[in-house]
This record gives sequence, structure tokens and C-alpha cells, in this order.
Amino acid sequence: MRLEDALFNWLQIRVVWNARPQDRSAEETTRFFYEILAEDHGVEELYVMMEKDRYTVRWQQKGQEQCREFEREQVEQLLRSIEAEPKYNKAFDCGPEREG
Repeated sequence: MRLEDALFNWLQIRVVWNARPQDRSAEETTRFFYEILAEDHGVEELYVMMEKDRYTVRWQQKGQEQCREFEREQVEQLLRSIEAEPKYNKAFDCGPEREG
């Protein structure tokens, strides 16, 4: 996976996890993309800054600081899609309590 693709995927799912901290799938997927960034590309110390219309990701790679900007609307599209899907937003219901 190209570095830019891995950064974008990591950022998208990180935004989801920030908005939905109890979402274990988002957490696991964030960690997965971080591993790709670290192991395949030598990325260290990721930082994210959000401005009005963009996200800036900064990281260390081979001792040098790098950065890449992404449009906010594109980054947040995954979160909007998840929030628009009713099956991901239902309250968890175990049904009636049972003994045994």
C-alpha cells in the first residue's frame, strides 16, 4: 500500500474512532493502519491538526518531519456514511433478561 493511501485510510478511521470511542472496530482498524505506516513505511510520531477545511498529518520518517494535507470533506466521508447507516446507530438491545 502506498504511503499516501495508508495515511488517508488511517486518518479516516481515526476520525471515526475519535467520534465513536466505544467503536472497537474503528479502534482495531486504526491500529491496523498505524502498523502498516510504522512497519512498511517507517512512520513515527503521527500528529493530526484540523483546520477549517483540511486535516494536516505530520510524522517523522527517517529522522525527518513530513506532512500531508487532506480535504476535510473527503476525510469525514466515512464517518458520515457510518452515521447515516441505521444498523450502526441502534442502541444495543439484549432482549428480556433470562436466568440460567
